[in-house]
Amino acid sequence: MWWNPRRAPARRIRRSAALLCAAFVFRAGAALAALPGPVADELSKVRIPEESVSVWVQQVGQPEPEVAHFPDRAMNPASVMKLVTSFVAFDVLGPTHTWKTKVFADAEPRDGVLDGNLYIVGEGDPALTLERLWQLLREVRQRGVEEIRGNLVLDRTAWRLPPFDPWAFDGRGTRPYNIGPDPLMVNFAALKLRFVPQPKGSPRLQAETPLDGVSVVSALRAGQGGCGDWDERLDVEFLTPGSRPVIRVGGEWRESCGEREWYVAPMGPPEFSRIVIAGLWKELGGRLTGRVFDGETPVEARLVAVEESPTLTEVARDMNKWSNNVQARHLLATLGAMAGGVPDAVAAGARVVGERLQAAGLDTTPLVVENGSGLSRIESVSARMLGRMLDRAFAEPWMPEYMASLSVAGLDGTGRHRLSSSPARGFAHIKTGTINGARAVAGYVLDRNGHRHVVVMLVNDPSAWASRAAQDALLEWAWYGAGSADAKQTAAR
Repeated sequence: MWWNPRRAPARRIRRSAALLCAAFVFRAGAALAALPGPVADELSKVRIPEESVSVWVQQVGQPEPEVAHFPDRAMNPASVMKLVTSFVAFDVLGPTHTWKTKVFADAEPRDGVLDGNLYIVGEGDPALTLERLWQLLREVRQRGVEEIRGNLVLDRTAWRLPPFDPWAFDGRGTRPYNIGPDPLMVNFAALKLRFVPQPKGSPRLQAETPLDGVSVVSALRAGQGGCGDWDERLDVEFLTPGSRPVIRVGGEWRESCGEREWYVAPMGPPEFSRIVIAGLWKELGGRLTGRVFDGETPVEARLVAVEESPTLTEVARDMNKWSNNVQARHLLATLGAMAGGVPDAVAAGARVVGERLQAAGLDTTPLVVENGSGLSRIESVSARMLGRMLDRAFAEPWMPEYMASLSVAGLDGTGRHRLSSSPARGFAHIKTGTINGARAVAGYVLDRNGHRHVVVMLVNDPSAWASRAAQDALLEWAWYGAGSADAKQTAAR
């Protein structure tokens, strides 16, 4: 499930050689490799060695970088990897690409009754929310289907997927960010629970998501003190003790927390979609005689309704601005499925990413793609590859859509709290990324003289979480004019 054109032994040898070469450049070419002074100062404050950092700064359209600090080192980019996935998605699919969720039936309904099965076919829509699913099912009702005297069959055969363990990354498998891809993903497989305070005892639990045949039960215990990180004290599990499955919510609840909303993923996407689709159908007044299960749509089935997704431009905006891991996984699987999906959609997607970047003239030697979201311990890129890719993107016809998908520092998305009191606020379009041991930022900065710069900073270190100030210092330095005489003097100090 990862793409790399080399065999492992050769990869280790070449990577070691690259590191030796980078170390030589750092010693022999200070003007090229030296970090800007403000960045080096901030790293020193938090005791992050400069050898744990890769930086690339380049004015858009210029052949040489303004800063290249260990630029070829393979680094874990965390969620900045989404820039790579979305670059290839825009290049292959185009900004107007959409996904369709289709509904088929065995026969024409008569007097509101479908004497047969209803089939819902997923194509990998990365934004099939409850509202859009409701709209699709409502259209089915308007087409004359009130009662299904057969089964409700969910067709997720569009993608061949590898086994997936939501607990593998960080042991928090019920967190929505850990959900894997699914061709019939409903609402990111995220259940919305509301905690409503009661005069005495534990809060009342309300499931804001329709759940057919599933109860939500409380096993909360009372606690004292301030609310704090309230969701860290909770746990949830999906239990099937008998014919009536339940979602059990446990942990400590403090009265000081008041009313709260909590998004959790107590079950995988297939089970979640079965329960929610059936629940929504019944909420709309629809009746179902048979069961809900996964299956394949017969070729002779008749088309009843279609729900078309937002465009890739809209999906990428949500994905990059708010770092949606599920959507990134969907883009990668979509790329793989369109390329044949062998041996599975994820592995094929990773292969497409590597091949497309190579075709764009980029050196993919440091590239490792596992899932395309950055929620990985093995994914890697180099600052040079990212920098060159961003520069290349600026010359593409879909550049406006690509750049608009990035967070505007100090204004929105995951970068809304960055550069808040800086003159560079609002002048940087960035993608941020953070996991244990890795923190990164990459994007574009428009400097005070009207020149745009590609900026990449990757930090891999046990203290990487503390590198935010250093990253902001680099963005601000670029805003002052990375190539100006003043900035060069600042970098050399």
